[in-house]
Amino acid sequence: MTETRNTTGVIGKLSAPAPALIIGTALWVVATIVVAVSGDRWSDALPICYAGIGVGFLGLALFSIQRRAAVRGDKGAQQGAGLVD
Repeated sequence: MTETRNTTGVIGKLSAPAPALIIGTALWVVATIVVAVSGDRWSDALPICYAGIGVGFLGLALFSIQRRAAVRGDKGAQQGAGLVD
């Protein structure tokens, strides 16, 4: 007997952009805290950490705008890429 498993749900969860954006932004926040606590030794890296947080929030904002447009069914909305469940 040949048994097939439905892996579409697992693949969809792993390829969804929202968790990657949230985890990436959270890691930049952790890096910022570590750099800020470490003092002058890593002070040159602090602006890079701030930029990482900013880019993460920008990505989350753009993703949520596109998702909202896809859910509404707007003509110019992007399709796929985890926008509509």
